[in-house]
Parts: sequence; structure tokens; C-alpha cells
Amino acid sequence: MTARPPIKVLFLCTGNSARSVMAEALLNVLGEGRFQAFSAGSFPSGTVQPIAAELARAFGYTAPLRSKSWDEFAEPGAPAIDIVITVCDNAAGEVCPIWPGQPVTAHWGVPDPAGVQGPDAQRRGAFQSVWAMLCQRVEQLLALPLETLDRAALQQALRAIGRVESA
Repeated sequence: MTARPPIKVLFLCTGNSARSVMAEALLNVLGEGRFQAFSAGSFPSGTVQPIAAELARAFGYTAPLRSKSWDEFAEPGAPAIDIVITVCDNAAGEVCPIWPGQPVTAHWGVPDPAGVQGPDAQRRGAFQSVWAMLCQRVEQLLALPLETLDRAALQQALRAIGRVESA
């Protein structure tokens, strides 16, 4: 029996500094090799938010995180992406590059924790709240019967995950 290659998921956000990076870390850890997650931004900030990186490390994600352009994933030789998920409202409305292989797309909008101003505890709380929202959505993705879903059903299921309010 041949092992199935991991499903490649690209999480997109405008700055690729917090939400998309956290989603990448969550899916790579929780997916346990069934998925290979990446993140990128339309206008990457060039840095990962320190609290986002701290949460990823504490969760067990050891790969280096970096803020990068979505152009990297549209170039020849880039990994063939199966699923593209936007996690911020700005990226959802932007014109995305044409992805080779026409991946399934969905939008899982979550608030931007990087935009929260105030004391450190308030900022950390915002990041932890977004982390929990993304974790819940990633767990819903992992619970999908991927082997039995056709492309249209997968897209519908992924989009439904983005519409569910977090607990």
C-alpha cells in the first residue's frame, strides 16, 4: 500500500505576520503528516509577530516561521497547492494569483490580533483568542472525511467551517 502524499494547504493573509502563520503552525502540528501547511501574504510585513511565533513554539511547532509573499507559491517549482484558505478579510477580497492545479478555496476570516493596541496582557489575550479560533477550524478540517469528498463537496465543507462562529 502506497502512502498518500500530504494535502498541501496555503493560508493567506495580507501581512503574513500573525493569523496565516498561526494557521500554518497549527495544521502542521495537528495534521500529523496528513497535511503540509504553508502561509503567505499579498503584502507581507517581512516579520512574524513575536506573540504568534511564541504560541507556535509553545504548541510544538519547531520549523522556522517567516513572513513571505504569495508570489513564492505561484512560481515554477513551488509546491502544488491543493487548498488555499484566506484568514483575513483583506486577502479574501484581493485578486489572488492563478494557482497551478486550481486548488479548492475557502475563507476563514478571523480578527487581526496584530492590530490590538494596549497593555501586553490585552495583546496576548487577542492572540490567544485568534489561536483558539484557528485551532477550532483546523480541527474541523481534520475531521472531514477527505477520502470521500469530491472537489465541490470539499469546497463547500471548507467554506462552511469559515462561517461557523467560534465557541
